[in-house]
Amino acid sequence: PLKVVESGGGSVPAGGSLRLSCAASGLTAGTNCVGWFRQAPGKEREGVASIYTAGTSKYYADSVKGRFTISQDSAKDTVYLQMNSLKPEDTATYYCALDEGACWGSGSLEAAKQGYSYWGQGTQVTVSS
Repeated sequence: PLKVVESGGGSVPAGGSLRLSCAASGLTAGTNCVGWFRQAPGKEREGVASIYTAGTSKYYADSVKGRFTISQDSAKDTVYLQMNSLKPEDTATYYCALDEGACWGSGSLEAAKQGYSYWGQGTQVTVSS
């Protein structure tokens, strides 16, 4: 099965930046929808951003618009999540997910709606105040 691997998490002060990476063989080839999700202790999983690897469509949660940017590097089969102006409420474990199909618009920020088949193990992001 396809293996999705996240990296780039860490601890930063509020206002800082981090770039998360999501890598998998064939991740950016073909028509895939790649999403970033996060889950904080005691909270439900939240869709953060998604990208359609065969086009230009990108989707963001309102809570991260203007601060986070999702992008891809096809040469490296990697999808990135650049996170700027981080806030303590961004603290969570961040997961990358892949669905072998087009993104269902903003519905791709809902894991059940998009139906992601492959998930990474997660990477921890901690933002201190």
